[in-house]
Amino acid sequence: MKCLVILLFALLSTDLNAQIKHLEPPNWWVGFKDQQLQLLVNADNIGGAKVKIEYAGVELLDTHNADSPNYLFLNLQINQDAKAGKFNIEFLLSNGKKLSYTYELKSRENKPENLVGFNSSDVIYLITPDRFANGNLGTDVVKGLKENSIDRNNDYARHGGDIRGMINHLDYIDDMGFTALWSSPLLINDMPSQSYHGYAITDYYKVDPRFGSLDDYIELSNKSRSKGIKLIMDQVANHCGLGHWWMKDLPFKDWVNNQEDFSNNTPLSNSNHRRTTNQDLYASNYDEELLSNGWFVSGMPDLNQRNKFLATYIIQNSLWWIETLQLGGIRQDTYPYPDKKFMANWAGTIMNEYPNFNIVGEEWSYNPLLVGYWQHGAVNKDGYESNLKTTMDFPMQSIISQALNETEEWDRGLIKIYEGLANDFHYADPESIMIFSDNHDMDRILTQLHEDVENTKMAMSLILTLPRIPQIYYGTEILMQNSARPGDHGLIRTDFPGGWKDDEVNAFTGKNLTPEQKDMQSFMKTLLNYRKTSKALSEGKTTHFAPYNGIYALFRVIDEEIVMVIINKNDEPIELDLNKFNEIGLQDKTVKNIISGESFTFGETLLLSGKGSILLTTKL
Repeated sequence: MKCLVILLFALLSTDLNAQIKHLEPPNWWVGFKDQQLQLLVNADNIGGAKVKIEYAGVELLDTHNADSPNYLFLNLQINQDAKAGKFNIEFLLSNGKKLSYTYELKSRENKPENLVGFNSSDVIYLITPDRFANGNLGTDVVKGLKENSIDRNNDYARHGGDIRGMINHLDYIDDMGFTALWSSPLLINDMPSQSYHGYAITDYYKVDPRFGSLDDYIELSNKSRSKGIKLIMDQVANHCGLGHWWMKDLPFKDWVNNQEDFSNNTPLSNSNHRRTTNQDLYASNYDEELLSNGWFVSGMPDLNQRNKFLATYIIQNSLWWIETLQLGGIRQDTYPYPDKKFMANWAGTIMNEYPNFNIVGEEWSYNPLLVGYWQHGAVNKDGYESNLKTTMDFPMQSIISQALNETEEWDRGLIKIYEGLANDFHYADPESIMIFSDNHDMDRILTQLHEDVENTKMAMSLILTLPRIPQIYYGTEILMQNSARPGDHGLIRTDFPGGWKDDEVNAFTGKNLTPEQKDMQSFMKTLLNYRKTSKALSEGKTTHFAPYNGIYALFRVIDEEIVMVIINKNDEPIELDLNKFNEIGLQDKTVKNIISGESFTFGETLLLSGKGSILLTTKL
């Protein structure tokens, strides 16, 4: 009889826990600077419940009802004397029913100052995981999800790439010379179509099971870190997916923007995408509000960060993932779209907790004034301080592509790179800006450059030597392109050859790559691995010379290490006068060609045999 009572009690306790549908964050840690913790509790008729917590060092400060009776928000204080451990949160509902939830406080794995974010010494490898490698066939299809099939012939369907595929090929990423890994979002996107890209998140605390498990994600982080590769998490504070679990029962009437229209099934206003309203002195309230309040697209509800409970939820979610994965950085999607005061608070809170961390924000604008506005330390007329260390250099990316495509004239061609880099006076910290040749949302660099391989090599020579943090999109090293359908996102995110068992071409091993692809891969690998140990390219002073006769020269210098980058657009042989570079101090020094390994004495002239880039170093 006693055993039966114990069994019934165990079943009852399990049932009570199961009735709490969501309690987030699902755990926390002791030792944060900010000692307050907000818990979102979702359960039937939980609103108005009386709550009891008895655990040394943990205080229940207050509780808050939501507009929906199925939510309750708890504010806890985790004092500095709190110890790691588990405790029960007891709920007494207004109908007399009791619920209990076991919560855990963990010890922090690392000192927060030891989480060092990506910086100018790194090169970031960007992966669309569904298209990189399929390491676990068992997770290709997950029953119960809205999109539950694989079709590699459909550019907008799921192809089966996963976390295990990335883990399996960390050696390749490391051998190539990459030191940081940025994957597009791996959280669940339970959407009926195009769920592969990850930007319509339907649960901010759940890894998409088609990519793998939380344990897989943690393993990816640990194994990356063991190879000296920092893991960057792609996060989305601006919007969620329409299939998010809370969309069926929103906590507050202002949890998402235009919520009344959504609830009444009336037409929704999409964002006007006029990002300049964040800085425009003359912007109308109408345009400003439509930018930040309009939905990004119809399938992505726009989150209202002015709701203080949602604001705290988003910040804590970021902190939770940093601690759980021991991240080396965050990439924040669509940075100028959310409420900008919130974004400053979000970034500031993270950087306060992790002083050596880094965050990069996506600001897709070609005007350096707009990009510079978002960087920490910018002197903005409106006094705005973003707390954001890194922004994306869309202006320079566009300029490099234009310059290499254009014929050389007074105001066209390489002069655009020279003058574009001169804009660095505007940036608070130009070396902390992220430069890239392409990414998952734009034509691949080979397509941008009309499939000119030499131009592509010149582009990559610049990307990897400018005073910036470089980011390379997967497949650039083997000349992947989308020229058949420019602008087509599905084709831009093509499968990486060799990532699937029966692929005839395997870029990981070199099998069946064309000679041009192998040469490009070798070129990238050599330059990337040189960069790993080059202080000149990560910290050095930059000096460049105005283009002349279709040639642009840039130098990076620190102590005895000098790196010279020559970009030459002449098809015919041309002799370069080296005397113009006397101020650099290379005369009569032995220099080595970084790519070929050939050494020679830096003299008065250098014969350039034809179009291409030359990279020289005094580091022998």
